[in-house]
Order: sequence, then structure tokens, then C-alpha cells
Amino acid sequence: MACPTGQEARRTAQLFFGRNIGDKPGVSEVDFQAFIDKELTPKFPDGLTVLDGGGQWRGDENKLIREASKVVLIVLPKGRDMSGRIDAVRNAYKGRFHQDAVLLITQASCVSF
Repeated sequence: MACPTGQEARRTAQLFFGRNIGDKPGVSEVDFQAFIDKELTPKFPDGLTVLDGGGQWRGDENKLIREASKVVLIVLPKGRDMSGRIDAVRNAYKGRFHQDAVLLITQASCVSF
């Protein structure tokens, strides 16, 4: 990938964490921050960005489901395969908060620090 002067080619990852837990209270801000501290920060110590979001999809019986979410953006280290760490984070969240999925988008990006 050719990047403009002053930028370099990197891969970025976007993870989308739903906060509903069935009929139970959802994932709180405190719970999500603890997840960041325990799971995300140790695996991606160079930094990440957390944004509030909202998602929707068609569930059972074609019913529209909406939920609050957190979006985490990570600029991945150059030349290192981080798929194992990303998968570990996704699996930890699904297990801890009883989620069916954590959406992942990766893409080539031009970045400048």
C-alpha cells in the first residue's frame, strides 16, 4: 500500500463489543473498564481507542434488536501477526459476558504518529 508522505502502511482492527446480556443488566462502564484493564491493555500495550456506539440487527422472528456497544480501534504493530491476541480478546469477552459474537473488522490503513 502506498501511503502519503509522513504516513506509513499499517493494519488496523476495529472490535465491536455488544453490551446486552439477554434479560440481565448489560455490561456496565465499570465492567467494561475492568475488561480493558485485564484483557485489552496487556495484549495491546502500545495503545487503543474506545468509543461508545450503538448497534442493531435482526434477531429471532425477524425482530429488530438494538443495543449499546463499545468500539475499540487498534493500530496493529508493524510486521507482527496479532490475530491470536485479537481472538483471545474476543473469546474472553464472549465467555465473560455471555455474548454470541464480537464483530471484527481489519483493514489496511495509512497512519501517522
